[in-house]
Amino acid sequence: MSEPLSHSLRRLWTLDKFAYSFRVFLAFSGAIALSWSLDQIALAIPLFLGIIASALAETDDSWEGRVRALLVTLLCFLVASASVELLFPWPWLFAPGLAISAFLFIMLGAVEQRYATIASATLILSVYSMINIEQHGGASGEHFWRQPLLLVGGAAWYGVISVIWCALFSRQPVKQSMAQLYRELGEYLLIKATLFEPVRGLDVESRRVALARQNGRVVTALNQAKEMIFRRLEGQRGNRKLNRYLRLYFIAQDIHERVSASHYPYSALAETFFHHDVLFRCQRLLDQQGRACKRLGKALLLRQPFDHDLSEQALEDLRASLVYLRAQRNPAWTPLLRSLQALARNLATLENQLSSAHNPDAVADERDASLFNRSPRSIRDVWERIRLNLNTGSPTFRHALRLPTALLVGYGVLHLVHPTQGYWILLTTLFVCRPNFGATRRFLRQRILGTVLGLVVGWALISLFVDPLVQSLIAIVAGVTFFANREKHYVIATAAITTLVLASFNQVGDGFDLILPRLIDTIIGSVISGLAVFFILPDWQGRRLNKVAATALSRSSDYLREIVHQYETGKQDDLAYRLARRNAHNADAALSTVLSNMLQEPGHYRKRDADDGFRFLVVSHTLLGYLSALGAHRGVVTPSDNDAEIYAAARRVAEGFDAIAASLAARQAIPDLRNEQAAVTAIFEQEPASAQDETDDERRVIQTQLLHISRQLGAMREAAGKLVTLSPSAIEGEQSKA
Repeated sequence: MSEPLSHSLRRLWTLDKFAYSFRVFLAFSGAIALSWSLDQIALAIPLFLGIIASALAETDDSWEGRVRALLVTLLCFLVASASVELLFPWPWLFAPGLAISAFLFIMLGAVEQRYATIASATLILSVYSMINIEQHGGASGEHFWRQPLLLVGGAAWYGVISVIWCALFSRQPVKQSMAQLYRELGEYLLIKATLFEPVRGLDVESRRVALARQNGRVVTALNQAKEMIFRRLEGQRGNRKLNRYLRLYFIAQDIHERVSASHYPYSALAETFFHHDVLFRCQRLLDQQGRACKRLGKALLLRQPFDHDLSEQALEDLRASLVYLRAQRNPAWTPLLRSLQALARNLATLENQLSSAHNPDAVADERDASLFNRSPRSIRDVWERIRLNLNTGSPTFRHALRLPTALLVGYGVLHLVHPTQGYWILLTTLFVCRPNFGATRRFLRQRILGTVLGLVVGWALISLFVDPLVQSLIAIVAGVTFFANREKHYVIATAAITTLVLASFNQVGDGFDLILPRLIDTIIGSVISGLAVFFILPDWQGRRLNKVAATALSRSSDYLREIVHQYETGKQDDLAYRLARRNAHNADAALSTVLSNMLQEPGHYRKRDADDGFRFLVVSHTLLGYLSALGAHRGVVTPSDNDAEIYAAARRVAEGFDAIAASLAARQAIPDLRNEQAAVTAIFEQEPASAQDETDDERRVIQTQLLHISRQLGAMREAAGKLVTLSPSAIEGEQSKA
């Protein structure tokens, strides 16, 4: 094999959607081959529908876990499809059965994401069963079990392919997720570098918002990588290659903490060192380290050498710049230089982490390697998670009431007007109706646009290529295209699945008859979804913004306490510390997500709340940056009894944040903490009790970080106060609850 071709195949293998799409290709090809070999091309439709539902239900797991998930999925599919077959002739029984099953499946999703995925796919298969029955004249005949078995057979066929693939290439998804994690870390570093741009009047706030949003992507990548590793480590702790990925994950966590760190207000640094190159050196180093992270992700996938010489040289240049500034002996620069030197040490450690990430096997296994298991451990845990969501304050519960209502309305419409192929209304409702208005609005627009595009392309293809075999090949290609694009390019995915439907149904002679009904039904289903999410228990993000913001502040407070505990007892990257850090970043990412969703809502409901929310996000992320810097410097000083007053004051700061969070969550007046802030600030401004030795500067840096954190009490109080002041949308929400 030629070298260029071999390299191209290796790059194709590294794509995260390649394996998924190839499995779908094998499944579709097998279904078509079976249908043609039996000379029953009509079999392809239920087999295709079963394959699609099974692929949508697929969750990441070890091959043993995937076998268990597949058995549960097939059982759910069989019960759902058989129930549809039995109740289909009796609408008055079918309608309540549809609503109740939809409610139960959505509430099951509150237990864990894998249950939500299987439940959603089961609902989709139920509608596929309705469409399949309608294709046969609306009656199942004597052999009511035939169509359910074909649907489940298609699902089982894809499931077998999936399990075999997982057994053969179990670590490939882990490698891809780890590469994605380092790519996201690299992007975070590149955005962070822009904060050090040495210009006056820099719009720091907008760049901090961008940084907070990227932090959400990093957190998502961290959580995904952790879940993938955890599911494969169960029962395989001694596996050398899996342990290697676990070390890579821990290194990424350390890099994330260090790159999140903030050592001093950037505007003050830019003003003081405007005529010097130190900020440029910081910016260049962060930029090179960001690019190095991206190269590392690529090297992990392609098994290529990893080069970070440019970032090493940038680090040496930064050190030289700091040496020059210290030689000036300007007393006004002393506090800033301490922070810059702490920043340089932090970035030097980050550089070492990058170096060790390329060869994680050389890292000593001294740390606590345990991972927190968020999965339910018993039936009692399952019920407890569901019970906690059985209230109108839960987005899951609201969606569990909203979607069944929308499905009932769609079911009533299709029986009222008897449209041709009317069950596409229900399918559109399932895909478009989302838990919040922003997502529903986005999918509604993309679904309609994709359907129109798919109908045009599908009509052209089945008109140009009348040979049934060619149309079967078109259906296969369209199906693969759908799964390759459904997460990032939904318009293309919708166009592809619409083309698949036309090409497949044209095999039984009614492809052209489906074009107009599919368009009309898509519009009807989209309108029903849009009206449902607007009028039925609408989950306007502004109504819970105060609680999400309060949670973010409370988790940062827990993180501060855990950092202080580490300073008192000595650095130890144990599970408690890593969990507190991860919870703080998860809460920050959740706040960013809520604000992004608010921007998709009507202006009447979100304008003021969103503006105040983004101000809070900037303050919250700034606080998290100072906390990360404090956490990054653990272990630089030996715990001492003389530091007891400092640590006690830090806990008082955490209590202040808790007080603000409690008032914010309850929409009460924010307490006046100015006297408390002044008291703790005075403690942090004191000279270190240690003698003038090499640890003195380190203690000064720690006190400086605590000083920055304590000053966030005022900024946080002001930002929280604006969220507590009820805007029109929030008042409307409170009145509706009353």
